Amino acid sequence: MRPVQVLPSLSIDEVDRPSLSTVSLVKSESCEASTRSLAVSIATGNSTNNNCSEKMTFDSVKDRNSGREIRNFADSHDNDVGVCGWILTLGSLFLIGATFPLSLFFCIKVVQEYERAVIFRLGRLLSGGSKGPGIFFIMPCIENYTKVDLRTLTFDVPPQEVLTKDSVTVSVDAVVYYRIQNAAVSVANVENAHHSTRLLAQTTLRNMLGTRNLHEILADREQISATMQNTLDETTDAWGIKVERVEIKDVRLPVQLQRAMAAEAEAAREARAKVIAAEGEQKSSRALKEAADVIAQSPAALQLRYLQTLNTISAEKNSTIVFPIPIDIIQSWTGVRH
Repeated sequence: MRPVQVLPSLSIDEVDRPSLSTVSLVKSESCEASTRSLAVSIATGNSTNNNCSEKMTFDSVKDRNSGREIRNFADSHDNDVGVCGWILTLGSLFLIGATFPLSLFFCIKVVQEYERAVIFRLGRLLSGGSKGPGIFFIMPCIENYTKVDLRTLTFDVPPQEVLTKDSVTVSVDAVVYYRIQNAAVSVANVENAHHSTRLLAQTTLRNMLGTRNLHEILADREQISATMQNTLDETTDAWGIKVERVEIKDVRLPVQLQRAMAAEAEAAREARAKVIAAEGEQKSSRALKEAADVIAQSPAALQLRYLQTLNTISAEKNSTIVFPIPIDIIQSWTGVRH
């Protein structure tokens, strides 16, 4: 490659564009070196910059909640272990061959159908993700593995003392159902995925209930649970965890508030009962008035009512005998006495 000839009387910005064809600039703009590169060599006899050949061992992704950069170590595919790594690998293979077949008891591992094994070789995560289910091979001294359970797990959120939007102190507890959907990410990206999820559930529950009043907490439990599930699932996605369901178990109110609410509910029930009784009396009075009007227009209806009353009394097996006397006879009798 020809060196660039820089004239003493010209600055680097004044060099003709055709002469720039001799300059090759190398600039790595991404972790995968997917953008264009230019090679730079200066006529000083120095070697090119070795930093251009460096590779990133992780990918940078954007956290959807805070916008900050997080590092996804589980997506690393750098398998260059160096000379020492190859020496240790050959030594491990030699140890396996020297102790064969006893070494099989230490090298062959089994994981269940609901488990996955995340393998690290010389501290680096192996490409291909997790292993399992079934049998897999471990090289002694240079590889170690971590088992991850993929079944749905549950935990109880401890009761949280929360001050609601209308300044009422309540104690709320919940239960969270979750599972690990990416074993490699859950091991490589977070120290303790289960403990982190528990702490996040507690803080999320407190933050969500603090923005609602007591009536909303008591009436909209399902909506609060769904919102909390979406928030947890969005945050724990970078940890390889899927939050399947969140349920609010109990809402405990202070004793004084319970008594006040009970007294209010009892007073409301008594008021409704009085209103219903008054409406019933009003309806019965209207019915009696209509019946009186009908009887006044038809005297025979009164006699039929007498007979109906006699039938009812006789059906009850009473020893009392009632002789109904027409009102006109009574009126005539009283007139004779006067």
